[in-house]
Amino acid sequence: MKARLLSFVALAALFSNPAQADPVRDRIAADMPGLMEIYRDLHLNPELSFQEHRSAKIMADAARKAGFEVSEGIGGTGVVAVLRNGSGPVVLIRADMDALPVIEQTGLPFASKARGTSTAGVESGIMHACGHDTHMTAWIETARVLAANRDKWSGTLMMIGQPAEERGLGALAMLEDPRFKAFPKPDYALAFHDSADLPSGVIGVAPGYALANVDSVDITVHGVGGHGAYPALTKDPIVIASAIVMRLQTLVSREHDPFDPAVVTVGSFHAGAKHNIISDRAEMQLTVRSYSDESRKQLLDGIRRIARAEAEAAGLPDDLLPEVKVEEPFTRSTYNTPAFSAEMLGFFQQHFGEGRAQQVGPVMAGEDFGEFARSDPAHIKSLIFWVGGRPAETIQAAKKEGKVLPGLHSPFWAPEADKVIATASEALIASTIRLMPAH
Repeated sequence: MKARLLSFVALAALFSNPAQADPVRDRIAADMPGLMEIYRDLHLNPELSFQEHRSAKIMADAARKAGFEVSEGIGGTGVVAVLRNGSGPVVLIRADMDALPVIEQTGLPFASKARGTSTAGVESGIMHACGHDTHMTAWIETARVLAANRDKWSGTLMMIGQPAEERGLGALAMLEDPRFKAFPKPDYALAFHDSADLPSGVIGVAPGYALANVDSVDITVHGVGGHGAYPALTKDPIVIASAIVMRLQTLVSREHDPFDPAVVTVGSFHAGAKHNIISDRAEMQLTVRSYSDESRKQLLDGIRRIARAEAEAAGLPDDLLPEVKVEEPFTRSTYNTPAFSAEMLGFFQQHFGEGRAQQVGPVMAGEDFGEFARSDPAHIKSLIFWVGGRPAETIQAAKKEGKVLPGLHSPFWAPEADKVIATASEALIASTIRLMPAH
């Protein structure tokens, strides 16, 4: 994410003159030692997508202890905690629970040494390299504080612990679980994500499209194999696939509206097994990113067209034309309700101080939180916001030195967890109270 960063001097002044103290902020500060214990435990014990049994139990137990009605195993390992507190709106707050198949290299004293096997059968190290441990910890604090302050709000609070965000499948799995239909229908949906680009404790809001459609596309290019010394007797799939790779670049550079961001990346290309043998197939894997449904269709149609046309130009018959497979389901774009997002940005600026909340642009990463609002976009107002987790001085130093810092999904990513958790908890609690005022 490219965000307008505050100068170090401005940030120093900002944190030396924080927004006026309030009981919620004081409560979070008092709870922080215990919250950091929860965070370190979650970080030390990460779990892969759809395997979040321990994490889900920690969240479910915390919500149940706070007074919520808790349902477990929704969509696999999902948690839904509901607290009814009189008449009023329904606010949904989501935190994702899964970690990544990454070997941690942060050097933290509580670094993960966990290993596991994914549902695809791949064994690897496991790490919370995307910061979902901060998300779960802030979720627990939000539930506790709101349950303890029911006199300050009126309505129904619906808190969701979601599995498998990293695979883009968890939200849909929960929504498609028949039991989910029995839960209250939200008026508002809120979530946050830690950020490696914003200074610690700074909130970023992207009105409109915030995160992208994510498509995985497999292309199998067929050919006629043979001896490498006699290429005229073959139809070389490597040459055809290479032509496809180069032509795919024009989908974004020459066919797509330059004001509508899009990405087509060939991340994998495999063909052949020996120097002097021309293979009879080449296989490619692509990631395709877009925002609107229309842009997605344009890109995918273009990929199919180009693959077929390059094969035909090489003289391949119809029975050897490439196979293009688009993986389903895919991660759909996350859309922040524009007016609601602008309204909440103003609220964050008022609550935290103008310097600690800013508008940022959309990113090409994927996130399936948007599925909750897509279930009824005309009714549900939705917002996922960013919370910075990088020390301001580190950002400034890197910028001065031209150094690239590790970001999300890196084995080196270690956010300033206490600042992320404190800021996110306060933002979620304050937002909920604002959206569900006491009668």
